Amino acid sequence: MTDTTDLTTRPIPEVIRQVAVPASVGYFFHTMFNVVDTWWAGRIDTEAVAALSLSLPVYFIITSLASGIGTGSTALMGAALGGRDRDRASLVAVQMLGFGVFVSALLAWFGLTFSPAIFSWLGAEGRYLDTCLAYMNPIFACNFTTVFLYLFNAILQSQGDTKSFRNVLVFTALLNVALDPWFVLGGFGLPAMGLAGVAWATVALQACGVVYLGFKARRTGLMCTGGGRNLIPHPRIYAEIAHQGFPAALNFMTIALGFFVIFRFVSRFGPEASAAYGIATRIDQIVLLPTIGLNVASLTITAQNYGAGRMNRIREAMGKNLKYGAMLLLPLSLPILLFAAPLMSIFTSDQAAIAIGAEYLRIDAFTLYGYVVIMVSTSVLQGMKRPLFAIWLGASRQVVAPWLFFTVFCTWLGYGTIAIWLSIFVIVWVSALVAYRFARGTLRRMA
Repeated sequence: MTDTTDLTTRPIPEVIRQVAVPASVGYFFHTMFNVVDTWWAGRIDTEAVAALSLSLPVYFIITSLASGIGTGSTALMGAALGGRDRDRASLVAVQMLGFGVFVSALLAWFGLTFSPAIFSWLGAEGRYLDTCLAYMNPIFACNFTTVFLYLFNAILQSQGDTKSFRNVLVFTALLNVALDPWFVLGGFGLPAMGLAGVAWATVALQACGVVYLGFKARRTGLMCTGGGRNLIPHPRIYAEIAHQGFPAALNFMTIALGFFVIFRFVSRFGPEASAAYGIATRIDQIVLLPTIGLNVASLTITAQNYGAGRMNRIREAMGKNLKYGAMLLLPLSLPILLFAAPLMSIFTSDQAAIAIGAEYLRIDAFTLYGYVVIMVSTSVLQGMKRPLFAIWLGASRQVVAPWLFFTVFCTWLGYGTIAIWLSIFVIVWVSALVAYRFARGTLRRMA
């Protein structure tokens, strides 16, 4: 019988399908989860949509750390499994979970303490600020549901199992259709909670997902405590997880910082512009969904084959993932270009928000494949235990270049939001070319 957890011997297209297809399906439903949240926020008022949009980069602080630690640990566990060292993989898995407890406690303290200052810096004040905090305070207080969702998934993903996470994302997205209106509007014993209800529905559903993934991860045998020995904190293993995970987390964090920068400038054009950008990024996520699995496949396949010393398979997988990404994404960009305004009108009736969002989407249709090139290239480097490049690229792409471009074109020259969207287009494509050349050069040097 073929060992489906071994990604080092079977044909590359086969293992890409095994990892990428369930991951893409799962992330489709994850995005639908967010779309439902956005839709219900829109039913409250434009300020609620703007608050949810403004909360996106703050929420990214949690998901960045959780996903980064999971990504780094996946690379470590995958390399150990590729080298046939299952005991080492088990030790990393258990230590990762202990590490996650400390991270979750730190996030709760940070979020509940500094959220008001962060939202104020982003331009929220008065009732607008209260609405933002009503959403984010429950998320920060119960962030362990987000953290352990990613960490249990890392154990499964290191063995090529993306189906379990897919199941969670499908299940929670479907239930969210019922929970969001219940928690937002009240009824059956619950008071109407408004936007806070969206947050509490998220926490409840993620908690269910943690229970399921924890059960599945335990059945893999990688959560073996070794008679309690693996439960004792190992500073060396923590350091390895931090060395691999924090660069990945910082890479994700630069996305959050990028949103901070964009919202800092976009919010100058009013709540309608903030709402428009928040809605448009949800549409972005939907279109990018078929390619998200390729990012997961790049990391997982690279990690195991790097541990097995099979560099030729890493090169083949990278090329095929980029090819599949183009085949999937380029045809999907056309509807974004042609139906930008109708797509925006699904989520809001505010004509100003629709116009600004459509302006963004028409430019973004030509930007999207650049994100695929960046994701696949940096995932390959992460799988080869070379995570630092992604930090420098992310900081340059998400923070330094946007701040410079936006300051020049919007602050000094007085251009409108279109200058922001065109700047993003240029920055993404320059970054994509740099990431691709660096990843290919690294593979050549290691051959």
